[in-house]
Amino acid sequence: MKTVGIILTIIGIIGILVFGIQAINNTDSFTIFGVDIAVSQADWTPVIISFVVTVVGLAVTFAGKRTTAIN
Repeated sequence: MKTVGIILTIIGIIGILVFGIQAINNTDSFTIFGVDIAVSQADWTPVIISFVVTVVGLAVTFAGKRTTAIN
């Protein structure tokens, strides 16, 4: 289980980095009365899913350590 947790964590972190950079690059900005306004047209769903996968991977990793410590 520890291996599965580590793999999920790595996949989640890679997803956060890749999809996060894409989401940041899909932001447009314009100026109104001297104030910069940024409008994001990005789809944040993949970033959120990657974050959830990372959290699940960490939970599985630490749950695996906890069960092996009890036995």
